[in-house]
Amino acid sequence: MNAPAGIAGEGKAGPADRSLETKLRRAERRRSLNAFLLVAPLLLFIVVVFAGPILSLLYFSVDDPKLAEVMPLTAETVAEWDGAELPGEEAFATVVEEIRTGYSNRTVAAAAMRLNYEISGFRSMVMRTGRKISRIEGPPYKEALIGLDKRWGDITYWRAIKASAGPYTTRYLLAAVDLQRRWDGSIGAAPPERTIYIDYLKRTFWISFWVLAFCIAIGYPMAFLIATSEKRWSRFLLVLVLLPFWTSLLVRTAAWVVLLQNKGIVNDSLLYMDFIDEPLTLIFNRTGVYIAMVHILLPFLVLPLYAVMRNIPASQMRAAASLGAKPLAAFLSVYLPQTLPGLGAGCILVFILSLGFYITPALIGGASDQMLSYLIAEFATRTGNWGMASAIAILLLLSVAALYPIYRGLVRGGSLRLG
Repeated sequence: MNAPAGIAGEGKAGPADRSLETKLRRAERRRSLNAFLLVAPLLLFIVVVFAGPILSLLYFSVDDPKLAEVMPLTAETVAEWDGAELPGEEAFATVVEEIRTGYSNRTVAAAAMRLNYEISGFRSMVMRTGRKISRIEGPPYKEALIGLDKRWGDITYWRAIKASAGPYTTRYLLAAVDLQRRWDGSIGAAPPERTIYIDYLKRTFWISFWVLAFCIAIGYPMAFLIATSEKRWSRFLLVLVLLPFWTSLLVRTAAWVVLLQNKGIVNDSLLYMDFIDEPLTLIFNRTGVYIAMVHILLPFLVLPLYAVMRNIPASQMRAAASLGAKPLAAFLSVYLPQTLPGLGAGCILVFILSLGFYITPALIGGASDQMLSYLIAEFATRTGNWGMASAIAILLLLSVAALYPIYRGLVRGGSLRLG
């Protein structure tokens, strides 16, 4: 007896079913492609603006081509040298010929500048040798070169040439954490006169921490006042918070210079009201840096907090009070936990932005108030040492990246405890 047609064909897809399945797959692929095309501009923007600069920083922090480009034979010769004692006649002859050629072609200055990163004064030594190199007409080159400048007989300078041979180096990355690679390949502490970068990093984090603390102390009550005030007063106060965004950062910083100087408005007002007997030193020190940075960064804390606080019903605090909770207990257990997302967003904005401040500490702070961005600007604009500038930028980036998980854990843990 034959089975019914419907039962016999069960489990076997017919041509119509296969065609429908193919169409569904094509539609799904088309939908995925459309979704990708929609986010492609954003991905391209992230790659160009975010990933690209970071990759370039990583590259420039290890790139070291200057000596190898200008004096390739010298770089090749010293790369094979063991560094235990002065190199032989061949190395001296190579240096003489390449300095002679580079000086006449006006290219030796780039290599001399790179050598100066290793030993201060190496650039002037190379340029002086280039001016006198015509006196060396033939072998022995070793004695002739040392005769032009006795420092060519110091093995320390030859080890500096070896360290600069490139084309890649870890010198900048190690220097950014106050370390150096010795001539035998080992890593140790840098000389005391070069161990400044960790101190700058500590100072940067210390200033940023206190700026954040002051912003929280001022910004939280301010955001609460804006969120709980009547609508017309809330708008007015919000405009006052937004006013700094309408003025250039440089103009705001310069304005604080005028306000905080010894004969500025602040000191004159305090003297007039007999609060002080003599002008306070409020500028070119840490106090001025704190005041100006808090003024500039305060809106970045107030606005995220206000956005969260305005959505918290006032009835919650009244309900907590009706259940017997004291105002402080009601605030800590009901109101504060709900504001943590806004507080966390504001804190991370203020802290990260303050880490990269350059103009304000440079104009208002003293020599002991400069932050890590000051060194980055110095190396990038004045000395042209892009390797060192990139290494310090990476140090700052990694420091922020290492602290971010800690920050997230503290915020999440605080939210759980208070909730």
